[in-house]
Amino acid sequence: MAEQFYYYTEERKSFFENIGSHLVDFIQTLVVFGAIFALIYLFVAQPHKVSGNSMVPTFHNGDYILTDKLSYRFGSPQRGDIIVLKNPRDETQDFIKRIIALPDDTLKVEGNAVYLNGGLLKEPYLPPATSTHAGSFLTEGVEIKAGANQYFVFGDNRNHSSDSREWGAITREEIVGKTFFRYWPPGDFGLVRSVP
Repeated sequence: MAEQFYYYTEERKSFFENIGSHLVDFIQTLVVFGAIFALIYLFVAQPHKVSGNSMVPTFHNGDYILTDKLSYRFGSPQRGDIIVLKNPRDETQDFIKRIIALPDDTLKVEGNAVYLNGGLLKEPYLPPATSTHAGSFLTEGVEIKAGANQYFVFGDNRNHSSDSREWGAITREEIVGKTFFRYWPPGDFGLVRSVP
């Protein structure tokens, strides 16, 4: 009887040692995956949810996108890029907008149209007959030049967007990254293409 009790005790001890070993392996795996996810989130790509209608018809409220945070470390933002940026009035919020003007570009809103570097800006991503109104910063008929580290951004839904027309240019440091992939809703799943 004593031998049988010893056998069960050893078997139980071995069982708990195995569970402990597997638990340690599992926790180590979680830590490694957590570290990899944190590195990707901080430096490579970040998920965002579109809130509001400022980018309709390109994006809609509730769309889920991935933002590429790596590209602009090796290259410059380009006109037409759709970006996620820090809200210039509240850095706890992110906005999604399209880059309209680059550093040293001149920009003017006049007669419901946008003029870039003296010429009418062609915007094939907007519905026909879209009107662009001036704002409190970018006033009607006044040409403004972007500084060396400044970008002007507009929402595609021009009548329902708070953007550079109201609060002026943004800096490169305020740009979170470039929108490159939409993963929700399923019908719009795929790469996001910028139009220059």
